[in-house]
Amino acid sequence: MATGSNADTVSLGSRGIGRTIASHLCSLGARVVINYASSSAQADAVAAELNSSDSDPSVPPRATAVKADISEPDQVKHLFDEAERAFGSPAHIFVNCAGVADPKYPSLADTTVEDWDSTFKVNARGAFLRCREAANRLRCGGGGRIVMVTTSLVGGLLPGYSAYTASKAAVETMTKIAAKELKGTGITANCVAPGPVATELFFAGTTEEMVKRVVDACPLGRLGEGKDVAEVVGFLASDAGEWVNGQVIRVNGGFVI
Repeated sequence: MATGSNADTVSLGSRGIGRTIASHLCSLGARVVINYASSSAQADAVAAELNSSDSDPSVPPRATAVKADISEPDQVKHLFDEAERAFGSPAHIFVNCAGVADPKYPSLADTTVEDWDSTFKVNARGAFLRCREAANRLRCGGGGRIVMVTTSLVGGLLPGYSAYTASKAAVETMTKIAAKELKGTGITANCVAPGPVATELFFAGTTEEMVKRVVDACPLGRLGEGKDVAEVVGFLASDAGEWVNGQVIRVNGGFVI
C-alpha cells in the first residue's frame, strides 16, 4: 500500500496530535476522514485547510469531517460508512488518536468510579470499537494499516495517571493480539506511544513547574511536538513500515526508556 491518492485514512482528530497526523498523511498523498464528537467547527476548519492546497476544483476533496461518538458501535460503523462513501473505496489506514485524561491528576485512592469509567469509555472502549471495525473493513491484501496512539506513560508509570495509563495499556495489549489475529490479511497493527507533547491535553491542569520538571527529565531538553509523532505514524502507514507489526513504538525523546 502506497500513501498515494488511493490511500484513504479514517478517524483522525481535529486537535493536537491528531490534527498534525492528518496534515502529514495528506502531505504524503492520503485522503483523510477527521472524526469529531460534538462541535463541527474545528473539524470542518481542519478539513478546509487540508483541501485548500488543491487549486483544481475538479480534484476530489482530500479531507472530510464526520461526527461520531466513538463509544457507540452504530456511530463507529457510521464513521467507516461515511469514509467509504466520501472516497468511493474501503479505507487503507486507520489511526486512533482519541484520548481523554483527568486534569486533576488524582491518585488511585482519590479516583472516582465516574472518572475511571469516563476515561475507559473513550480510551479503551472507543479504541476497541474502532479497531474492531477497522479489522473487519480495511482493504485486505493491499497493505492495510492500523495505528493506535497510546502513551509512553505505560512505561513511565507516573503517579496521578492511573486511569489514563491503565486504559492505554489495555489498548496496547489489544493491538498486539490483533496483529497476530490479522495473519493472512496483509494488515499490520501497531501502537505509537508519545511522551509529553505540547498539546491542549498535556497542558490541561499542568502547572509551569510541572512542565519544567518534564522538560528537565527529557534528554533532549524539550517537550515533544506533533510532528515528532506524525512522522512516525507516516512511516508505519507507508510501504516502508510493512515489516513493523505488533509493536509499541515509544516516541518520547528518551523521557521514558
